[in-house]
Amino acid sequence: MDDNIRFGAATGIGSMPGGDAREAARTVTGSFEDFPFLPELPARGPGADMIGRTAGMLVELYARVEPSGWRIGDRPGRDTKRARSWLGEDLDALEEFTQGHEGDLKVQAVGPWTLAAALELRNGEAALSDPGACRDLAASLAEGLRLHLDEVRRRVPGARLVLQLDEPSLTAVLRGQVRTASGYRTHRAVDRQVVEATLRDVIAVHDGPVAVHSCAPDVPFALLRRAGADAVSFDFSLLTGRDDDAVGEAVEAGVRLFAGVVPGTDGPLSDPAGSVMGVRTLWRRLGLRPGLLAEAVTVTPACGLAGASPAYARQALAHCVRAARSLADNPE
Repeated sequence: MDDNIRFGAATGIGSMPGGDAREAARTVTGSFEDFPFLPELPARGPGADMIGRTAGMLVELYARVEPSGWRIGDRPGRDTKRARSWLGEDLDALEEFTQGHEGDLKVQAVGPWTLAAALELRNGEAALSDPGACRDLAASLAEGLRLHLDEVRRRVPGARLVLQLDEPSLTAVLRGQVRTASGYRTHRAVDRQVVEATLRDVIAVHDGPVAVHSCAPDVPFALLRRAGADAVSFDFSLLTGRDDDAVGEAVEAGVRLFAGVVPGTDGPLSDPAGSVMGVRTLWRRLGLRPGLLAEAVTVTPACGLAGASPAYARQALAHCVRAARSLADNPE
């Protein structure tokens, strides 16, 4: 983690509605000139979903779709090929709309623990049930991410890449709340030191900034900070007073907050100043310097926009930009 890292003022999470890669890339790059991201379009079906997309990046591990979900297999099949094909299509579109781009550019992948909770072994249980499988999965993911980042650098050579690891299941993994295949039991909690060390190893594959995203409650800010995350992305509405100390310590350590303040599904949007009012309130509660707000906060939707209408998704991204401007212009 680098205390001197600066990020754009606003960006998106990753997923967008619809199935048109060029339209999604056009929307994202048009909305965020300073901090665009590689869109994900899960509406296209298996392989475009977050688990399938990341499974397609794995090296020497392959997955296929079963009725119960994604399962690790022996060889690349049509599901792996479809996932890779869609990723290539998305990269083609992004490359087209980022010619000459020299700012931040964010790419997303599922982190090692959410992947371990979602991918099944041959016996139908989650990889999370087998420590050796978790290690193999994390190593395969790390190598796959390294290759993916190299490919994006080749396509958009002027960009500073920001890697986002999506870890919505991380808290459940830490608390032993991930259900077994039968649904009657849960897998035992994974030791926090093991979780932290694995995240640190995966984060270390990127020589640029890394954000970890979770739109679940009780994001483990302190663990992510220790693991080396440069930013933590979260649903701001789920913060409670219990999080204050960990959030304050993260900010003081130089961790950027990707504050998800704009709803991810269709609905009325408040004025931009109203959207970031809670961020200002948190700042006062923590006793942090108001002038630090724009340096420490990036405004985002609360989570991905796959469930939104295309019109609302465009409005939400534009609203993030206006809310970030409000935060910078009126920090008090």
